[in-house]
Amino acid sequence: MISKWSASIVRAGRSVRGSSAPVTYSLIALCCAVFLAGPASGLSPAYGTGDDLLAAQRAYFRLWGVIPAELFEGSAGSALTPATALFVHGSWVHLLGNMLFLYVFGAMTEERMGRVQFILFYVGCGSLALLGYAAVNADSEQSLVGASGAISAVLGAFLYLFPRARVTSLLPFLFFLPVRFPAWIVLPFWAALQWLAAGRASDGPGVAYLAHLVGFGLGFGYASVRYGRPTSPTRVKAPAPAPEGENQP
Repeated sequence: MISKWSASIVRAGRSVRGSSAPVTYSLIALCCAVFLAGPASGLSPAYGTGDDLLAAQRAYFRLWGVIPAELFEGSAGSALTPATALFVHGSWVHLLGNMLFLYVFGAMTEERMGRVQFILFYVGCGSLALLGYAAVNADSEQSLVGASGAISAVLGAFLYLFPRARVTSLLPFLFFLPVRFPAWIVLPFWAALQWLAAGRASDGPGVAYLAHLVGFGLGFGYASVRYGRPTSPTRVKAPAPAPEGENQP
């Protein structure tokens, strides 16, 4: 399984090699740098260990993450958190899952949109996705962090712009054998899974699937209004595992 997974990542890298997507790669680098420097990575001795580290992580997530119960109180600090939360991740799996999706689907979307428009689209849709989740869960005291709302918007835009792009997927019920489907099959299937998961989600810590759905809808809607008819068919070899979503540490 590991060898197949590695081969899929290599193929994904080849598919975007030589492409002009500096914003995508800069976003990946920034998210990784923020994670490594923060307490969630567990690598910095400045945050201590054991209970001290856990306390530092909780304080860090509350400072930079979205807390729905505090977001609409009007403070300047809380108003900025839908943007800052996009660059904070709760765990290694959370970070790597999100960055893989951004790496695979971000480059072609950025090339189609252009650099300036892509970064505004990414931050704008990501912030609105977190705001949408916060509005529905206005009483929640859980801090919400992660780039999945923004990356879901990228997936929505990719679906509209490149609906026939071939996406290599690893499906658990097929023993993780790599199979290729068009984006118009893979990405709506992913969105349907988010919808089902959102309906079963509890109020406790976990993944904010609603933010995924809001981001996906915003991305697809924006691309359809901004670009009209979809781009001509293309072929993209890229892994499409189940992503980690916004974490509620």
